[in-house]
Formats: sequence, structure tokens, C-alpha cells
Amino acid sequence: MTDRIEAAAAELRPLLQEFILWARENAPGSDSNLVGPVVLWHRLIASDNVGRWKRADLRTVLLDRMPQVVEDPDAAADGMVPAVRAYLTFLSETDRLAKGSSSLKELLDELDDLEDDFVDAMEDIVVDQDEYEDDEEDEGLGDFEPFADELAELPTIRLRPDAELAAATREASLITKARDLAVWVGSERRVGETSLLTDAEITEALAALGLPAPAPGGKALADSVPALWNIWNLAIDLDFLQPEGEDTVSADADTADWPFEEDDDALDVWMAGLHSIDYGDPELEDEEATIALSGLTRALLVRVLLATGSKPLAELRTELAEAAAEYDERGAEAWAAATAQYGDPLTPVLDWLAGYGMVEVEHDQVRLTPLGMEGVVHLTDDADIELDARPAIDAMTALDLLSFSAELPEEEADAEFAAWMELREPDRAAKELLEAAAEDDADALVRVQAASMVGSLGEVAVPAWQDALDEPSLRPYAATHLAQLGVDDAPPPTQADTHWLILDMLTISAGLGRPEFVSSLDDIGNVPNLVNLLDVIWKVPHPHLEELLEAIGKAHPDKQVGKAAKRALFKARSTHN
Repeated sequence: MTDRIEAAAAELRPLLQEFILWARENAPGSDSNLVGPVVLWHRLIASDNVGRWKRADLRTVLLDRMPQVVEDPDAAADGMVPAVRAYLTFLSETDRLAKGSSSLKELLDELDDLEDDFVDAMEDIVVDQDEYEDDEEDEGLGDFEPFADELAELPTIRLRPDAELAAATREASLITKARDLAVWVGSERRVGETSLLTDAEITEALAALGLPAPAPGGKALADSVPALWNIWNLAIDLDFLQPEGEDTVSADADTADWPFEEDDDALDVWMAGLHSIDYGDPELEDEEATIALSGLTRALLVRVLLATGSKPLAELRTELAEAAAEYDERGAEAWAAATAQYGDPLTPVLDWLAGYGMVEVEHDQVRLTPLGMEGVVHLTDDADIELDARPAIDAMTALDLLSFSAELPEEEADAEFAAWMELREPDRAAKELLEAAAEDDADALVRVQAASMVGSLGEVAVPAWQDALDEPSLRPYAATHLAQLGVDDAPPPTQADTHWLILDMLTISAGLGRPEFVSSLDDIGNVPNLVNLLDVIWKVPHPHLEELLEAIGKAHPDKQVGKAAKRALFKARSTHN
């Protein structure tokens, strides 16, 4: 069968290439790549003439065969039938629809008839695949999921500011080695199929990295330098090395500039290589033993995190040896092999993590560095596990405080605000909070949070409120608070200010769900009051005005309010456009 498939594929290749060119101009919305499998199996099971298509062929190929061979059922469900429709049109318009075929209309009608069944078949495959993956997915040594509940109960994790983290990335020795390897590779170095580098090149690369050459033995040199290949892979992860064609690799133009001066650039590089932690897993002579210990680096990280960032090495060693034996039937044997090879199975793990700036080992205590804590938080997020991670108080910006506090219970938000205030003069804090709230006039929740915090500071916030009068989104709050404080010459709140505050309140309640939204509308007043409000509030240039008017028209149970909301929406759109 394989020979028949290869022969049929070779026969069809020129025709499909012509179709791809035709489709670019005549069917640009179709994915011409999806046609190949359909055309191939049509040739193999339905017709020895690639141009002869009958109505029954479509059902045979699409419903009987494709569910058995399709590689990406999601993509097929979205685009295979439209692509086949374009292909059949191509055959007809280029006079390739052979004698004995059904008419193009008949073929397209048949496609319309079977499209729903085809999509259902593809969706069934997706469901089956998901169920299979769920059934087959066993907890591995490096999985975080078994610890999800414990991780969720951890106390708040405080993360250091980007400037400190970026400085730490510049000290990561493994990134420096990856840079040195890429610089040694240079431009357009040819690579081989069985080994990327020749023995002479391997020797040169080891010297460039300061790595020891292995002792002569029975193995090929390329098989004796796993540390070199790990750094090679890291260089690729970091985009320091990039392929150029099938057999050539070059250093990226910016690689030699590492460490980068811009903090964002430095952190982006480090984050790109975060999953290289897996290169720290022990590599053993026996491949199955190596697999048995895969995930050991992640397993260490999650246990140190659960110990709030620091754990004795001896305890880690004991726990991980037991975990390896539990998760794989060869785990205990693999642990013994790693002990014989490294002295301690955790040696390569800790060496890699230390080289990537994530852990420090002092007095047999393994501690996550600030960079390591940042990395583990990202890894748990990748695993869809939530942690309470926030910037450290001394590194928390006003916008950080507002954003996090808006999601916290009131008592916890108050405690966060109090701790933040201890590091600032009140007048300066008020200014920072209002400036942060002004950054995005569409974020009503942050704005309300800022107004509440600054309002609690009393008269010391008057200068900040006065400055905020010039900011349209904050003017309503500033005018209101200045009036409450009895500040001389302060402009009194206007009706437009009151309307802006109402729209902010409605924006927040709309995000809580329909019941809360309707309840907030009821709080405004009875139906006549609400109708009167809608007759004038459409004039306010609030960023969420139109969507709120539309939501009121749909959500409010009273028809009068619904009609008033639709009238207001029409006026708002006409005016703003």
C-alpha cells in the first residue's frame, strides 16, 4: 500500500501545484493544502482517473476515508469541504473534469448535503482524541497538577521588579555559554545529519565553552558530550542560533551583544529559555532509565516552592527518590544508575538551575532565587494552576496596587494599601494613584479603586485632586472630593460629572453579570427616572457609553426603558460618528 500511495502522490503533485496557483486568485479564502489527502484517497479508492469525480465518490472519500486518516480534524472541519469545492471548480474551469463525471452542480450540491455530516465526523474525532488523551495522561515526575491544591494554599508570593530580575539574567552563566557557542558557530556553518558537528568541530566548541573533553572510550565523541548539545539546544531556544536552510545554521546578528542593556530585552531572552530546565534532568546510558527520571528538575522546583522557597537538600533527595520509584516502575533502578554516574542524581539538576540563575545551594539548603521564583510562577501558570503571586510591596507601582486590589477582598485590599502607603509620603502616593488611574480611561474599576484610596487620605490629597481636574476621566471624582473637602474655588460637580460616575458604576456592574447589572439600574431609580436619565446621558463622552446603552436595551425588563435606551444609542452613535 505504501508504494501505491507514493506513486499516486507523485502522479498528483503537478496537478495539485497548478490548483494551488489557481486558488490564490480564484479561491483565496480556501486552504488549498487541505485538498491533498482528499485527492490522494480519491485516486486510491474511488477512481483510477484523477479527473473523474462522481457524487458517490465524495461521500466515500470524505465520510468513509477521511475520518480514518485526517491529521488535524479541527482544520479539516473548518476548511476541507470549502477547499474541495474550490478544487472541483478548478477541475471544471480548466477542462480537467473527465468524461463520466457528475456535473459540477451535482458535485457541489452533494458537498452541501454532506458538509454537516463531515463536520460532525471531525468533531467526533476531536472529542475522542481529548478523551483518549485524558485517559492516557498519567501523572509524571515533573507534573505540577498533583500539587495544585497545596500550591493554591501557599501564602502570597512576592515577585521582584523587572530591573532586578533583568540584572540577574545577565549573570546567568548558561546564557553566556549559549552566546559563546553561537558566536563560535558564526555564519552559515554546515551541519551534518548524524551529528551536527564533526569531531574536530566538537573539540573546538568544547574549548570555546570551557567544557572538558571526554576521556577516550568506545562511544563516538558526539555521543559523549551531552552538556554541549544541551547548550546547543539552549542557544536555539534563545534564538541565538537559527537554521538557514536544511543543512546550515548561523548565529543571530544580535547574539554577540548579550547581555542586552534593555531590561525587557534581557528578560525576554531568559523567558524564551525557561523550559530549558528540562535539560537538567539526568542523562543516563540506558534510554529507559533516562525517561524514568524525566521531569526531575521540575519535581525539585515544585517541592522547593511548596516549602516557600527553601528546602534542605537531604529532604529533597529523599522525597524525589521516593517519587521516582512511585511514578515509574524503573524509577528506583534509574535513581541508582544516576547515583552511580553523578554521585548524586540531583547534581545535573542543580547545576543547570544554578547556571540559569534559578537556585542557590548554601549549607545543603536549596533556595529559589528571585529569578527562580519568577520562573516557577510562570511554569505553574503554564500548567493552569493559580498562585497568589504579586509584586513585592517595595516594587509595587501604583497601577499594580490598583489592579491587584480591585480583585481582592476588602480587608486584604486595605492591608495591601496600608503596606504600600508605609513606603510613601501621602501627597506623593495620591499623585501616583491618580496618574495610574488616568492611564486607561476605559478601566472604570481601577478608576473607582483609585478614587476610593485617594479619598481616604483626606486633605493631604487636595493638590493631587486639583491636578486631576484636567483629566476628563478623573474630573468627576476630583470635583466631587474637592467639594466634600470644602476646598475654596474648587469647581462644583456638574450634571455631566454625575452622569460619568453613573456610567462608571454601570460599567463595573455590567462586568459582574446580568442580575447585578439590572440591580444597579434599579438603584438609579424608578422607570420614569431611568427614562429621563437615558434621554440626556447619551451626551457624555464615556468610553463604554454605547455598549452600556445597548446592554440596558437588552437587559432591562421594562419596554419603556428598552425603547429609551435604543433612542439614546442611536443619538450617541450619530453624534460620535
